[in-house]
Amino acid sequence: MALVTLIVALSAYILVCRVVLRRLSGTWREIAFAFLNIAGVYGFLFYGHQSHYVLRFAIYLGIVAFQYIMVWAFSEKEGWKPWLAFFTPIFALILIRYIPAPTYVEIGHILGLPFHGIPEMVGISYLAFRSSRLVLEVRNRSVKRPNFWEYLNFCFFLPTMPVGPINTYANYRRGFEVVPLDFPVGRCALRILVGFVKFEFLSGLCNQLTYSGLLRDDHPHHWIDLPVAILFFYLYLYCNFSGFCDMAIGAAGLIGIPVPENFDNPFAARNVKDFWNRWHMTLSHYMRDVVFGPFSKFFAHLLGPKQVDHAIALTIIIVFLLVGIWHGAGWNFLAYGAVHAVGVVANLYYTIALKKWLGRDGFKAYNANPWIHAVAVVLTFCYCGTSLILFANTFPEIKDIFASLK
Repeated sequence: MALVTLIVALSAYILVCRVVLRRLSGTWREIAFAFLNIAGVYGFLFYGHQSHYVLRFAIYLGIVAFQYIMVWAFSEKEGWKPWLAFFTPIFALILIRYIPAPTYVEIGHILGLPFHGIPEMVGISYLAFRSSRLVLEVRNRSVKRPNFWEYLNFCFFLPTMPVGPINTYANYRRGFEVVPLDFPVGRCALRILVGFVKFEFLSGLCNQLTYSGLLRDDHPHHWIDLPVAILFFYLYLYCNFSGFCDMAIGAAGLIGIPVPENFDNPFAARNVKDFWNRWHMTLSHYMRDVVFGPFSKFFAHLLGPKQVDHAIALTIIIVFLLVGIWHGAGWNFLAYGAVHAVGVVANLYYTIALKKWLGRDGFKAYNANPWIHAVAVVLTFCYCGTSLILFANTFPEIKDIFASLK
């Protein structure tokens, strides 16, 4: 789709959605908003992008419809039954993202369809996390169980569909209040422009000096090229991801739907724990609420009150292994999660030891020291940036990169 056509189509989508939220009410508003977003997702993210896109989109609709049946049947039940609805989208994510590619080739052969690998299902990870969290919101009585049309327009909300941010249902529904939310138009438009520059221009420039752009060309390289690639992949990933989130938040604001921030100056983090409080924040919040909270309580009860710190450390390892697996099916992603688990666990025990050694006032002075802060920020930047070599490359590719250095 040409850039001008894309801008015009997205502007029309935003305008019509804004009108629907403000001029319609009740069931008609929910139906109209659901159809607008389903049509938008189909037109912008599926139509013409790969072979058999109609079939793929039909599968997507079927997955969401089945998820709603599970939400309707089990989310308000007592005991273990809501977990059936919770794990339904997670199970769908596992089937689509983590089943070996040859299995899909065989399925395609049986069905007479040319599946050459895992089907491209845009936004399936973010859909799984949004919809699974909705189940817990309903179970905990923090929101009312949505009807079918409310569920559809939540799942298919176009701005956050491809790469988030991961919005909660409670926050999303604030856009449907009797008095509509009205975000500043100029600020939202500027947010979209800034995001577009980061996503389309700055990330493209940085990408020329990343691993794929600089090192993986089958030629020998001076060792200095490796830290250059490490730095620019870090910058590329930030500009690409945060740029898209800026555009999503700005577009949602123009419509009147609140979307949470996903980045808070992650390059200023002073440790790996602080990094994840600033980077992909909605994923961190999901993992904190859904995984860390229940597991830390379970392990604390299992190990006893004297071993709480070890219970927290064990939970951190589980959380970050899951974060690694969520990003991809390769062993390199699991290793990426493990590296960050080591960083956060090391920070946990370092902080505990430092508090015992320095005391409360000494620890407060330590944290306030600008030189210590500066060193911590630099070390964290280097650690997190270097860890992304596992995110960007498979193990064979990493081996080839180091083999090319001289």
